[in-house]
Amino acid sequence: MHTYLIEDKAMSEAVLEPPIEESAIAPELPKPGGIAGRKKALLIWGGAAVLVVLLGLGVRYIFWSAHHETTDDAYLAGHLHPISARITGTVQQVLINDNQHVVEGQTLVILDPNDYKVRLEQAKAALDAASRRADTAEAAIRSTSQSATAQTTQAQGSIGEAKASIQAAKAAVTAAEAGVPRAHAQLQEANATLQREETDLHRYQDLYSKEQVSRQTLDHQRASYQVALAGQAAAQDQVRQAQAQLVAARQGVVRTEAQLTNSEGGLQSAQATVLEARVREGQFAIAQAAVAQAEASLQNAKLQLSYTIIKAPVSGRIGRKSVEAGQRVQIGQPLMAVVEDHPWVVANFKETQLAKMRAGQHVEVLIDTFPKHKFYGHVDSLAPGSGNEFALLPPDNATGNFTKIVQRIPVKVVLDDDSVRGYENLLSPGMSSVVTVTTR
Repeated sequence: MHTYLIEDKAMSEAVLEPPIEESAIAPELPKPGGIAGRKKALLIWGGAAVLVVLLGLGVRYIFWSAHHETTDDAYLAGHLHPISARITGTVQQVLINDNQHVVEGQTLVILDPNDYKVRLEQAKAALDAASRRADTAEAAIRSTSQSATAQTTQAQGSIGEAKASIQAAKAAVTAAEAGVPRAHAQLQEANATLQREETDLHRYQDLYSKEQVSRQTLDHQRASYQVALAGQAAAQDQVRQAQAQLVAARQGVVRTEAQLTNSEGGLQSAQATVLEARVREGQFAIAQAAVAQAEASLQNAKLQLSYTIIKAPVSGRIGRKSVEAGQRVQIGQPLMAVVEDHPWVVANFKETQLAKMRAGQHVEVLIDTFPKHKFYGHVDSLAPGSGNEFALLPPDNATGNFTKIVQRIPVKVVLDDDSVRGYENLLSPGMSSVVTVTTR
C-alpha cells in the first residue's frame, strides 16, 4: 500500500510542477518487501528439506526396526568354577594372585603332602602283606589239591585190590571148605582099608601059625598093612592140611576185608583232604578279596595324595580368592573361583520381540564398559521359559486379581572370537550391554 501512495503522490507532483531533467531525478530505492520474501522462501524450503530428511529417517527406522530387535536388559555371563579342598590339610603354597589369568591344569594351591605320603606307604605295605598271604594260600591249595588227588587215586586203587583179594580169599575158602570133606572121606577110606588089612594080617598070622599059609603070603599081607597104615597117616595129613587151608582161607578173607576197610579209610581221608582243599580255596578267595581291598586302599591313598595339589579345571581368571599359606582347610571349603574364558551374553527380550528370532541370527552388542567398541556374535539359543518360571517362587495367576505383564525370555548370544580379540581379559560376567539382533 505504501508503494501505491508514493506513486500517486509522484503523479500529482508531475502535474503541478514543471518538468525537470532526467539527470535531476533521484535514484530508485530498493523495495523493502523483496528481502523478506526471499527469507520466507528459504525458511519454507529449509523446513521442507528437514521434513524430507525426517521423513526419510522415519521410513528408514521403520524398515530397520522391522528386521531388528533391541534390548538393554542384557549382561555378560560365564562359567564360574568354584575351587574347593577335596581333603583336609594345611596350605603349604599359594601360587596365584587375585584376578590372575590361569590356564587349564595350572597348579593353584599345594597342601602339605607328608601325612598322605605316610598313608600311601602304609597302603603299599598292606598290599604287599595281602599279596603274600594270597600267595601262601594259593600254594597251600596246590599242595592240598595234589595230595588229595594222590590219596584219592591210591585209596581207590587199594579198594579195588582189596575187593579183588576178598573175592580170591572167598574163593579159596570155598575151595578149602570143599577139600575138608574130601580129605575126611579119604581118611575114612584109609581107616577102612587099614582096618581090613589089619584084620587080614591077624587072620594070616593065625593061618601061618597053623602053617596053613606060607611065610611069603604073611609077609605080603604085612606089607599091605603097612601100606594101609601109611595111607591112613597120609589121609590124616590131608585132613589136617585141608583144615589148615580152610583156616588160612578164612583168615585171608578177614585180612583182605581189613585191607578193604583200611583202603576205605584212606579214601575217606583223601575226601577229607579234598574238603580241606576246598576250605583253602575259600581262604584263597578271602585272601584275593583282601588283595583287591588293599589295591583299592592304595589307589585311594594315591588319589588323596594327588588332591594335595589343587589345579585349575579350566582356563580363566581367578576371583574371590580366600586362601593363604598356613591356613588349615577342610573338605569342601571354598578357596577361590575360576571365571572361565569365553563369556557370552544373556539378553532378556520381551516375548513380543521373539516372533522372528531364531538361532544363528547376527547380533550386535554394545557393552557399557566399552561404548566405542562393537562386539558381534550370533544367537545361540532361546530359553525354554521366562525368567519368572525359573524363579524360586513362581507366580500363581490362578488366584486374585490379574494384571498382564509382558514377560521376558532370556536369549543366549555367543560372541565371535574376532570381535572379542584384545578384550579377552577385560570382559567380566555381569557387565551390562545393549543387544541388537538382526531377525532377517
